[in-house]
Amino acid sequence: MANDAQTQVKTVEDFKQQPEEFRVAIQKIVQSHAINELYGSTVFDEPAIALAPTPHAKWLTCRVAMEEYGHHLRFAELGEAIGIPHDHLVPRTDGKKPLSIMEFPMTSWAEFCALKLIGDLAEILQVEDLLHCSFHPLRNLARMTMPEERFHCQFGEDFCSDLIEEGEGQQVQDALNKIFPEMPAFFGSSDSKNNEIFRKWGIKLRTNDEMRIDYIQRANDLVKGKLGLELPDIAA
Repeated sequence: MANDAQTQVKTVEDFKQQPEEFRVAIQKIVQSHAINELYGSTVFDEPAIALAPTPHAKWLTCRVAMEEYGHHLRFAELGEAIGIPHDHLVPRTDGKKPLSIMEFPMTSWAEFCALKLIGDLAEILQVEDLLHCSFHPLRNLARMTMPEERFHCQFGEDFCSDLIEEGEGQQVQDALNKIFPEMPAFFGSSDSKNNEIFRKWGIKLRTNDEMRIDYIQRANDLVKGKLGLELPDIAA
């Protein structure tokens, strides 16, 4: 069955009738989200509960961790429905590796807040590109996930602002200096064949470079415009 950017695949049963290239492309996206949501929850969100300085901060961090684990469960459920084996939807030493940012050695509350600020901003852009996805179950999942991703980014902004007001702005700046240079790679290579296929089938709308440029501009607006801090030069 032919497909293009105008053809809408409304159900999992419809999905099973699509060409292999379409099905594999969808599986790649769902698998990536399932793995990275779980890995990020494990290495960042859950450990950050212990780093949070007040009961209020711990409460909100628990909410972030709960929602991120929930994102994994949603993507994993969809993944199994479209034929991805369960053990391919969790991090494995012999399987698809998490994004490189997941290797960041977080050790402080300021680093976690900075990760939420600019890391979840990158995730917002990725989810945005799925809001009109031609595979409706994935589109619906993106629309369900988006408000929570926005909350996580706002969480980062709010707590970074608190740290700055408390005289700890240098801690936030140091964290941004470490984290931000790793973020542009989050969007993939400029000549990505996967991205070309995603756009061919109406799964995604933008090239990796278009998303990267948008992200850097938004990050600048957020960090410089709202927080009064600087982003390190990543032109190289």
